[in-house]
Amino acid sequence: MRKFLVCFVVSCCAAVLCAASVSAEPAFRIGVATPTVSQAEDAYRGAERIVREYGDASKGGMIKHVTFPDNFMQEMETTISQIVGLADDPKVKVIVVNDAVPGTTEAFRRIKEKRNDVICLSGSPHEDPNVISSISDFSAVGDSISRGYLIIHTAKELGAKNFVMVSFPRHQSYELQARKRAIMEAACKELGVKFSFETAPDPVSDVGVAGAQQFILEKVPAWLKKYGKNTAFYCTNDAQTEPLLRQIAKYGGFFIEQDDPSPILGYPGAFGIDLKNESGDWPAIMKKIESTVIAAGGKGRMGTWSASVPWSMTCAMVEYGKRVVEKKAKLGNIKDFTLCFEKYTPGIGWHGKRYLDLANGTRNKKYIMLYQDTYIFGRGYMHTTDVKIPEKYERIKGTQIGK
Repeated sequence: MRKFLVCFVVSCCAAVLCAASVSAEPAFRIGVATPTVSQAEDAYRGAERIVREYGDASKGGMIKHVTFPDNFMQEMETTISQIVGLADDPKVKVIVVNDAVPGTTEAFRRIKEKRNDVICLSGSPHEDPNVISSISDFSAVGDSISRGYLIIHTAKELGAKNFVMVSFPRHQSYELQARKRAIMEAACKELGVKFSFETAPDPVSDVGVAGAQQFILEKVPAWLKKYGKNTAFYCTNDAQTEPLLRQIAKYGGFFIEQDDPSPILGYPGAFGIDLKNESGDWPAIMKKIESTVIAAGGKGRMGTWSASVPWSMTCAMVEYGKRVVEKKAKLGNIKDFTLCFEKYTPGIGWHGKRYLDLANGTRNKKYIMLYQDTYIFGRGYMHTTDVKIPEKYERIKGTQIGK
């Protein structure tokens, strides 16, 4: 009898512990796919932040994070497989991809074929709006349309006489990148700034990231000699931002903001800034970077946004998906979405609007464009969110480049 009672008690304790363990398990999981640190550090660090908050799925938490290859264009099938594989877990109810590189649309299509219950969210899609929106439940990107005008407006305010866009054919084949270039050209013409374009190697080509970065290091001094120090530079690739910042601080010129604006994109690497103790604390990050940039000679010439778009996008997309599943947010609601950004970047106002499809003149309810104020180190906010952008710029097409 004593032996039976002992076994009974042990069994009851095990059952209680098991029940406690089950109750501690999340009701659902969220899959997150990002580039690696070398391709898009901010997006990756955002995933790390969200894993710390909600736990790693491999340890009983909510978040399952995977990365796709740096050479995602040549290894597209591997990229697609990584994303699709997240849906193999029946508890996964949301899948977030940020940056949503080429292949994301196909990955989402395959996921929906076998798991139509999964909510698919894409951050900063590389594929054209109507392509990704054909299958993605919701997409968001930095507002390149508004920024195409605002970046030139800010460069003019800082005293720039010339503006140089640095990019490559793959990026210029994207609808939004092509439209942004056309808008920048038009804004330069209207505001009295000379526009020029320089072609750089694509980091996913044979030269790789290292080769593409070395090209920028070598070319910036020559470009400044060609265009003069009253020139503002802008590049469309994150990996090429770091060498561009380093050389502008050293040799002159202006840098308004990154293609994916963020204080931790390019600046820490360019100036050797250790931000481990400030991780996720944007005011502290900005303060440390600003003092370093000013000491390096970049005062009044170099800027960014005061919170990272890629980092915030990863965090906010995951939080938004979570709230939608929990019925605390409505899919497609801009206010519900921007509230998720504000959770991770308190005090920073995010402005969102639906993408205007020029083909039919309608707003895409599944595709949101966001922007915030530009901050120039040593000068402060430029109040770009107060600038009235002429309506005509929103209707400029990518086919109007050079016109």
